[in-house]
Amino acid sequence: MPIRKTSKIYIAGHRGLVGSAIVKNLESRGYTNLITKTHKELDLINQQAVAEFFEQEKPEFVILAAAKVGGIVANNTYRADFIYENLQIQNNVIHQSFVHGVKKLLFLGSTCIYPKNAPQPMSEDSLLTSPLEYTNEPYAIAKIAGIKMCESYNIQYGTNFISVMPTNLYGPNDNFDLETSHVLPALLRKIHEAKINNEPKVEIWGSGNPRREFLYSEDMADACVFLMQNRDFKDVVESYISDSCTSGCEQITNTHINIGTGEDISIKELAYLIKDIVGYRGELYFNTDKPDGTMVKLTDPSKLHALGWKHKVELEDGIKTVYEWYLNQTKQEN
Repeated sequence: MPIRKTSKIYIAGHRGLVGSAIVKNLESRGYTNLITKTHKELDLINQQAVAEFFEQEKPEFVILAAAKVGGIVANNTYRADFIYENLQIQNNVIHQSFVHGVKKLLFLGSTCIYPKNAPQPMSEDSLLTSPLEYTNEPYAIAKIAGIKMCESYNIQYGTNFISVMPTNLYGPNDNFDLETSHVLPALLRKIHEAKINNEPKVEIWGSGNPRREFLYSEDMADACVFLMQNRDFKDVVESYISDSCTSGCEQITNTHINIGTGEDISIKELAYLIKDIVGYRGELYFNTDKPDGTMVKLTDPSKLHALGWKHKVELEDGIKTVYEWYLNQTKQEN
């Protein structure tokens, strides 16, 4: 399904980390008919408001990057908010995309959909094979529901809704709130503030031994646009049937695509890398009384690599760019 430069494309969540990077990528490629709405202009949790928006705007393509997101503390504390708000957003946008004949929708999930003890690296086939990590279970269940909703509408109604599962993301417009942010921006802010306040040490939760994978948000955006341009649901199904089906092909599942680097780093190594980039001379203290979470979380991006896309921004370069952005934001706020 080709996307013309003048095609009407709605990006839900355009102010967030992923959405803002996708808007930037599309604009750089010459797409001129992008629709964006702030939360004040359009509350995606409101079913009637979303229906009226689709009736009025009639977008041809939809990128669903809007979500309630947060780190381990936020996920575990606001469990009801995470499952309710994400389910509502997805249900409203995906269903109205069907009702109004959207040509293609891209749904963004998260690799937290995979089981706590999934084999590493995690392939798409790991989905629903064993229990989830408890702390982010409500969020993960919402995202799994989004994948299954896209799959189910495709199978029943012939829609063209594709799902992608990004690994841990970081980049410009990230969330640096220490209560709700993810590990990389939280470490960057804590270590930066320790530097400017001349604090002798920084406390970091856990042993530092867990390993995580990080993808620069603008790489993520590039992968999303690549897939919007080059991949339809029918391609996924044809590949699935030719590779996996032996008895009637009655089960079409795990059609989502991982987006990641396939490379990881320990939290301790990450903290010391950030310490060097920030220029902090104090001590890093790893508090082993605090939880570590899952020890290894690494995606298998083989499916995406086979399609012809691979990340470009390496971690150290990406963190340097984000730190410069953060410093500029801090100056503007002051």
